[in-house]
Amino acid sequence: MSHQVEVTIMGKSYLLACPDGGEAQLTRAVAQVDQEMCAIRDAGRIRARERIAVLAALNLAYQLAQSPPSARMGSSDAAVPADFDELLQRLDKALATDGQLL
Repeated sequence: MSHQVEVTIMGKSYLLACPDGGEAQLTRAVAQVDQEMCAIRDAGRIRARERIAVLAALNLAYQLAQSPPSARMGSSDAAVPADFDELLQRLDKALATDGQLL
């Protein structure tokens, strides 16, 4: 069973589906995405939310690829969720409804 959780990324609220018991992992993932996106935005060269999201996704995917396999899967304490593709799909879906993509 899943429920919806409201999160904030770069000052914008999103309603995400969350499986029961997955709140802590989702909260950590959202914090990581928010931190990465805000850092890119605050660097000052990129303003388009869509571009920031793509760069943040690439940065996080690169970090994930560099981490040891034990940190990627099987540990509930891992900073990056094991199902990173699902997280990226959720981000894509949330950004698809964003009227400020350009």
